[in-house]
Amino acid sequence: MQLTRRQVLQGAAGSTVLAVAGPAFAQASDIARVIVGFPAGGTADTMCRRLAERLHPGYAKSVVVDNKPGAGGKIAVQSMKSLPADGSVMLLTPMSMLGIYPHTYKNVGYNPFTDLTPVSLSTTFEFGFCIGPAVPESVRTLSDFLAWAKTNPGKANFGSPAPGSIPHFIGVLLGQAGGAQLTHVAYRGTGPALLDLIGGQVAAVSGLIGDINAQMASGKVRLLGVSGEKRSKFAPQVPTYAEQGFKELVFSEWYGIYLPPGAKPDVVQRLHAALVPALASPELAQGIAAMGLEPASSTPAELEARLKADTQRWGPIVRSIGFTADS
Repeated sequence: MQLTRRQVLQGAAGSTVLAVAGPAFAQASDIARVIVGFPAGGTADTMCRRLAERLHPGYAKSVVVDNKPGAGGKIAVQSMKSLPADGSVMLLTPMSMLGIYPHTYKNVGYNPFTDLTPVSLSTTFEFGFCIGPAVPESVRTLSDFLAWAKTNPGKANFGSPAPGSIPHFIGVLLGQAGGAQLTHVAYRGTGPALLDLIGGQVAAVSGLIGDINAQMASGKVRLLGVSGEKRSKFAPQVPTYAEQGFKELVFSEWYGIYLPPGAKPDVVQRLHAALVPALASPELAQGIAAMGLEPASSTPAELEARLKADTQRWGPIVRSIGFTADS
């Protein structure tokens, strides 16, 4: 939905106030906050700001993007437990904080099914596996890379945006499926990993497709596979893991929108009714395409079911890998 009037006001550090034309915020205040657990400028933050710009004009006069980084996004989720459930504050979070962290931390500090109220899916995205100058030009497929890794064990490593992230686990599972020992190198984001890939410090990177695409122009990055059920619209020439024989390696990630616990059905419905047209905006889709993100909405029940399915899937995977974030 195209806004008729918009003004950007700079607020406290880490927050941006986006003024939206429309009547006052019903039953709460004129300002709604969207909490995101990552610093300004990152993928989650950028998605949050793009969405805030396009929330239905009748939802609130202004929307504040409130960055609460730390502990890999856990702090933002934990903060929701003590916030008002009147619709004046919401959370945008990746699935990983809700569906994977409970399996990797002994005490994550929240229950994603009782300490949050689901409202809607907001975004989906996938991951890619790419190689750089440290790997011979003759390596063109995932199987080629695994064969090279077996004969070059000292060089067979891969970077990921964080330990315990989906890209980390995908790289481990790929090595297991192909009978190769791939050494994981953890970074703070896909960007730094890709810089070391281009510099030849690591052989491969498992990371977000959008970040990988941003480095493809260098000519030093070769994308070998993507993790979705079908080929990515952002890399249609690249086959999926499944197409290359790795049938179990089908993974995606998503961002969901949640209210604090105890939000009443009418509060959930009012926010949901504002989110659906905002997420359907062509301008929003265009604004996040460079990051490899696709907007998507859902009902609250669909979001809850999706989280339950992902939580059940990731438990056995994490146990099989033996990863713990507490070590």
